[in-house]
Amino acid sequence: MRIGVIGTGQFAGSLVGLWKLHPDVTRITVTDLVAERAAEHLQRYGLDAVHDSAEELLASDCDAVVVMTQRWTHGELVLRALEAGKHVYSAVPMSISADEIEAIIAMVDRTGLVYMMGETSYYNPAVVYARDSIAAGDFGRVFYSEGDYVHDMDNGFYAAYQFSGGADWKATASYPPMLYPTHAVGGVLGALPTYATSVSCIGVVDDRGDGVFDRAVSMFDNDFSNMSAHFKLADGGVMRTNEFRRVGHPVGVHESRFRFYGTDAVMEQSSTGATLSDREGIRDISELFYTSHAEADGSAPQLTGIDPALVHSFSSGSAKVHDRSRLPEQYEGAPNGHEGAHHFLADDFVRAVTRRTQPPINAWVAARFTLPGIIAQASALSDGERLPIPDFGDGPTVDLAAFR
Repeated sequence: MRIGVIGTGQFAGSLVGLWKLHPDVTRITVTDLVAERAAEHLQRYGLDAVHDSAEELLASDCDAVVVMTQRWTHGELVLRALEAGKHVYSAVPMSISADEIEAIIAMVDRTGLVYMMGETSYYNPAVVYARDSIAAGDFGRVFYSEGDYVHDMDNGFYAAYQFSGGADWKATASYPPMLYPTHAVGGVLGALPTYATSVSCIGVVDDRGDGVFDRAVSMFDNDFSNMSAHFKLADGGVMRTNEFRRVGHPVGVHESRFRFYGTDAVMEQSSTGATLSDREGIRDISELFYTSHAEADGSAPQLTGIDPALVHSFSSGSAKVHDRSRLPEQYEGAPNGHEGAHHFLADDFVRAVTRRTQPPINAWVAARFTLPGIIAQASALSDGERLPIPDFGDGPTVDLAAFR
């Protein structure tokens, strides 16, 4: 398959380098609004060409388009790529608009094209463990779950927004936390066979006074820096999600943390470890989730030019619960990231396109990971009013055997 990448910011290289290594990817081209960044990726990863614009890339003969632009731009670009007849991989979130999400699902359904959202928490070691345990019935009925994304602005986000936003970076740094929900929601719903049906959310108005999360500056008219949401699930259970951007939390520990409470067992993950408990006792299972820090060999792409505060997202290897036997041998020793997720994300998209099958995080799943946050934002703006969450169904059956 031939891949065209729109957006070559700080994160794009972590996956571009892996697709370059993949034996089923024959060509990679890129474009960026900042031409120098696209040219730098071309040289660093040994890519095939730079396009002058997204329009030129969409008109090319690439089979698939990867959208790695600023988070509020994904929906429109995905729709344009699908209209051009391209398979699509999109960074999170799917969109910040319920209407765009509905349109993406309709177009994927009509065309049969592959859409995949690159949500890392689906491959998070704690989520992989919980998904397998819940499917086996080990937890009994899971009636309550928690998913948090705890990322302090001072831990890399100032630098990231300055990098992407230029002189007006404060206008975009106020991005509403619940419009970036998938690192929390995706972990819970990536383990549970259900979806959210309603939500009540409270937003905490920021008081730092530095022009970030300031409604007078914000292009999103947002002053919430921390948000907490309470969801009802279709199976009668409950999910609680926290999205925190002002929090005393260090770099390098779990930013996405998950807990599952069942009638027969409980798994609780903290910033630094995890336990499994039942009526007989509690045991530490942290070692199952630790990711090795594999060194890249000479053939692997090197992660240079990344802000130091963001390096922890790129440097981790794989955990004991990850099944690496299904990955291309070329990925051994290659940089990984987000607790072992990147290798699986990159390979799953290639498998879905080349085998013409739905990926695990397809359009319907992506909607269930994303829409709860969009509606939670609306709830917070209505002082916590409980609001219904639209649902577009299960979508086509995913042949999980194709991803093993």
